[in-house]
Amino acid sequence: MLELFVCGLLFRLVIAAPVGPIGLLCIRRTITDGRLTGFISGLGAATADALYGSIAALGLQAMSLILLGMSSLLQLTGGIALIWIGLTIMLARPDRVIAQPTITRRGLLGAYLSTFFLTLTNPATILIFTVIFAGLGLGTAGNWLNGMTLVAGVAFGSAL
Repeated sequence: MLELFVCGLLFRLVIAAPVGPIGLLCIRRTITDGRLTGFISGLGAATADALYGSIAALGLQAMSLILLGMSSLLQLTGGIALIWIGLTIMLARPDRVIAQPTITRRGLLGAYLSTFFLTLTNPATILIFTVIFAGLGLGTAGNWLNGMTLVAGVAFGSAL
């Protein structure tokens, strides 16, 4: 079990190493809004990874097929959201004085949920999990505990 957890953790760290749009969003939020907001944003992405990993590990092929069938719509939605965030960042006026960020409960929840939903707009993630889990023989109902252990490692690696 520990081997599967570590395997999942390392798998996610390797996948997350090249910083993509979600990673850049987390970095930006860390710089502008503080470490806690950046961390909470990262947890939103980790939760989405865990959700997709769980779908793949539990062998929910029907759900996988539905999500993959909606990939164009999900990608379009995610692309529009990323463009909107990018334009907002580009047009924002930088502050001359760096103030201590004020963190509100709504701000943390918004950071978590927005990153969670943006990460969900990448249905290729579920395809990656499905291929990896199938290669490890974890896509069957009999190995759900092993699959969920691997998912826990992936979620922890994503959070790191």
